[in-house]
Amino acid sequence: MTVLDQVRGLIERLSSEPICDDCICEKLGLTVRQHANHKTRELAGTPGFERRKDLCSICRGDKVVIRHLRK
Repeated sequence: MTVLDQVRGLIERLSSEPICDDCICEKLGLTVRQHANHKTRELAGTPGFERRKDLCSICRGDKVVIRHLRK
């Protein structure tokens, strides 16, 4: 499973709850935060994902987060 697959899976499991790159990194055990950042920016350009400044549902920080848009 690729890092992109892991990131996508985590975001989809959270449904429409937003999550920041730092929390993605922590939850998936990624050693470099930039991996999460790169993959969330990649996903933000695909249908069904939204990346914007909002509260992270995990750490409650006001950060750039990504969410899966439920249909």
